[in-house]
Amino acid sequence: MVTIKDVARAAGVSVTTVSHAVNRTRHVNPDTIEKVQATIEQLGYQPSGVARALKSNRTQTVGMIVTSSTNPFFAEVIRGVETGCFDRGYSLMLCNSGDVAQKLTAYLRTLMMKRIDALLVMTSNASSDFFRRLEQIRTVPIIALDTTIPRVDCLINDDSLLGGRLAGAHLAGKGFARIGCITGPAGHPRSTERLAGFTAALAEAGRPLDRALMIESDLTVGGGHAAMAELLDRCGAERPDAIFCFNDLVAIGAMCAAQQRGLRVPEDLAVIGYDDIDIAAFTSPPLTTIRQPAYDIGVKAAELLVGLLDHGRPLPRTLALEPVLVERLSVTSATNPGRSA
Repeated sequence: MVTIKDVARAAGVSVTTVSHAVNRTRHVNPDTIEKVQATIEQLGYQPSGVARALKSNRTQTVGMIVTSSTNPFFAEVIRGVETGCFDRGYSLMLCNSGDVAQKLTAYLRTLMMKRIDALLVMTSNASSDFFRRLEQIRTVPIIALDTTIPRVDCLINDDSLLGGRLAGAHLAGKGFARIGCITGPAGHPRSTERLAGFTAALAEAGRPLDRALMIESDLTVGGGHAAMAELLDRCGAERPDAIFCFNDLVAIGAMCAAQQRGLRVPEDLAVIGYDDIDIAAFTSPPLTTIRQPAYDIGVKAAELLVGLLDHGRPLPRTLALEPVLVERLSVTSATNPGRSA
């Protein structure tokens, strides 16, 4: 096995110089750093991460607990975090919890045992016990993403209040009279904000939200399908002519349910989603949606954490990134000749 002494001997420098060149713990001439790095690559030397962590009290590792990495929105946030960490010399340790209380607490305990330098949490329906355990952690900085968790160091979200307003204003501006929505679960923080913005925009347009046209879902494709079917059954002939779904997965399920009932999108029912996941541009018809910058949220989280860890830059208490409306073919004007009366 190649040792640090072998690298020092081959590069013609001291062991201490190799250590400082690798760990950036003291200024080393750039030419020397280049020489050491070339020697490391030539010999195939692998620095001991454990030894380095013990010496510096740092592991260059960020832990992350998410509800599910299979959700396209979460996956894009994770991709941003991983890229942001990698570009700054950090590794990401990811845990999928499924919002199961036992998994959440077990993963939190495991990550802390692994001596992570910082923690990212992206979960909406965690137990009070998990939140209590988070509050007890004082050894690493914690950032919460796309959620509202009390007493963490920083919260990063999109501005869901604005996103809801954009959706409401767009549908009202297209002239729809019976505008409904498929929300997330009661108490879901992003859903609550989107509903508030949506309701405010409709009221400002003189079209107060009819609560009979509102239904909850679990924010999955299947949940959107079931919610749309139930809403159509409940409303009968008084069905909505436009629907705002609180994420794109729900919108995809809702469009499928509507089309199975013989309704055409957008001729009979306009549909707008939220997130702008990759598949949204390729549904039939392509989905109008509110784009929140998922990848940017992840990159920004990594950037802020490394800025704190490596340079002592303070974290903002909150950071809200601005969503934008993306117009596609699932929404047309209420006065379009192709729409049903």
